[in-house]
Amino acid sequence: MNIDTMRAVDKWAGIPLTFFLTLPVKLFSRFKKTQGKKPQRVLFIELSEMGSTILVNPALEKTKTQLGAEVFFVIFRKNKPSLDLLQTIPNTNIYTIREHNIAVLALDTLGFLLWARSKRIDTVVDLELFSRFTALLTGLCGAAFRVGFHSFHNEGLYRGDLLTHKVAYNPHVHIAKNFIALVNALLAPSKELPFSKTYIDDKEIELPVLTSSEAEIASIRALIKKRYSAYDSKVHKIVLINPNASELLPQRRWMPERYVELIQRILKTDESIIVLITGAPSEAKEADEMCARTGKEQCVNFAGATPLQQLPALYNVATLMVTNDSGPGHFSSITALPTFVLFGPETPALYGSLGNSTPIYAGLACSPCVSASNHRKTPCQDNKCLQAISVDQVFSLVKEQLQQG
Repeated sequence: MNIDTMRAVDKWAGIPLTFFLTLPVKLFSRFKKTQGKKPQRVLFIELSEMGSTILVNPALEKTKTQLGAEVFFVIFRKNKPSLDLLQTIPNTNIYTIREHNIAVLALDTLGFLLWARSKRIDTVVDLELFSRFTALLTGLCGAAFRVGFHSFHNEGLYRGDLLTHKVAYNPHVHIAKNFIALVNALLAPSKELPFSKTYIDDKEIELPVLTSSEAEIASIRALIKKRYSAYDSKVHKIVLINPNASELLPQRRWMPERYVELIQRILKTDESIIVLITGAPSEAKEADEMCARTGKEQCVNFAGATPLQQLPALYNVATLMVTNDSGPGHFSSITALPTFVLFGPETPALYGSLGNSTPIYAGLACSPCVSASNHRKTPCQDNKCLQAISVDQVFSLVKEQLQQG
């Protein structure tokens, strides 16, 4: 299903289903004995955003260390590799849902409800801001404790009243801190309205920095040499360019012609530089066209060259990366790689990388134009917010980093 179809199903089926489910779930909750009990088997739900699997990691770790709970996760199958990068959750504790069409979505949803009960899930944390589907999963999975974001008197999507711990989403702090607030709701000694009345320090959202083994580094270097036979790891610097973004918000893409110009200018600065254009296998054709437009053999199509699990090793051999606001900007945050992320319809104040990252953001009056209140659906078809970012602006930052490295 495409994004707009999923939004339509979520709206027209989700609103009545969450409305009619609210009463039976509340009645069911009265028979659940929760007095004196604490969460032991905590399920997190985040389906559609690969980058969020990195941003939620501090909340997962806090659940394990401070609650002493076992953690579980449900995610769309195509996004699961992003959850494997930090290996915070064992495979046996992860359930995947296919979203190719309504039939398989319904089948896997039924399977999830059975799986959740087989795992004796007692607590569910709904990380989504925009989905009524995850609200339904939360209400139906049988958990006694159900935590998530509630709109209260704010604008936002109607998602029923299925939560036992209603957390106020704060649009003025980073989403990773909002995720921590969900866990803090479970740690609260008494009921709060709204949860969570806690202070969250910046140190709480720090990520581990991964290093790669010599074998992993050697494997990546062999892949680079396969794509560019003249590559010599003792001579060449690797610059990564990720010009793509998910279909969820195509307005996040900086213009391809500007990437072409940026690549040409980067290659002129130093003959030892090789530019690798990264992306999914489905983006290989676009990457090939971009390489051809640069007219430089040192611009190499690397889209689909590595599985997602090998990205940390790639980031550990690279000098820097320039990327649209998308998954790679978050995947690189678990390494030391200097990363420059171009923001437009979203703001780095809420969704910025937690790693060694520099956001590039024009800050126009209309930006950000997607939020928790509009299902991340913007009417914009002319992303001036990214057009306002010049090649000169990006290149000056990249050149400075190249001089340092």
